[in-house]
Amino acid sequence: MAITSSARKAIRSSGRKYIFNLRRKEALRGAEKNLLKALAAKDVAGAEKLLPAAYRAIDKAMKRGVIKSNTAARKKSRLAQAIKRAK
Repeated sequence: MAITSSARKAIRSSGRKYIFNLRRKEALRGAEKNLLKALAAKDVAGAEKLLPAAYRAIDKAMKRGVIKSNTAARKKSRLAQAIKRAK
């Protein structure tokens, strides 16, 4: 258990950050999943419309430090490749 007031504040702060990061990560996974579901259903046009939303979620997660920049680049590249393959 935290004893000093600064340690207590750090616990509260990290709790808030954890929730923000969790939401950002869930948005990221959701955007990816929606795009891949559209591709699985052979809906290439729908997947292309979902690509900017997925890119936005990936970029926001990277900006906030939830994922690293190379991970973001890899995810974006793989989503674009998946759409290209489906065409």
